[in-house]
Amino acid sequence: MEDEQPCILVSACILGENCKFNGKNNYSARAVAYLAGKKVLPICPEILAGLPTPREPAELINGRVTECSGRDVHEIYQHGVAQAIAAIGQRKISHAVLQSRSPTCGVNCVYDGSFTGKLVAGSGLFAQRLRELGIEVVDVEDV
Repeated sequence: MEDEQPCILVSACILGENCKFNGKNNYSARAVAYLAGKKVLPICPEILAGLPTPREPAELINGRVTECSGRDVHEIYQHGVAQAIAAIGQRKISHAVLQSRSPTCGVNCVYDGSFTGKLVAGSGLFAQRLRELGIEVVDVEDV
């Protein structure tokens, strides 16, 4: 019988997994402390999409994920989101703690697509999909 305890879905980079575009992570000691003793499911839609680490930076431009070279990679990122949702399966998720600004996991804001570090209000593809499924998403900076 599957464990019925809800788990917290967490961007893997927050837990120290080197899955960011630049080959590094977004380790958050504050998030790790918050998650201590809780059931956690780490996930990275970009890795599940088969993207390499490191990889070219990508941002949302007119609602589509595009690399800084101009290559449209939206479908690849969408595939990663679908793979992440499939990986969740039937698990009960209490909420998700996701990495800020990411084109997949950004919760409150994302980069504007100019590759200059400018932020705009909006959410990444994975955060949007989780909300559509009724899962609360929390920005790691709000933990």
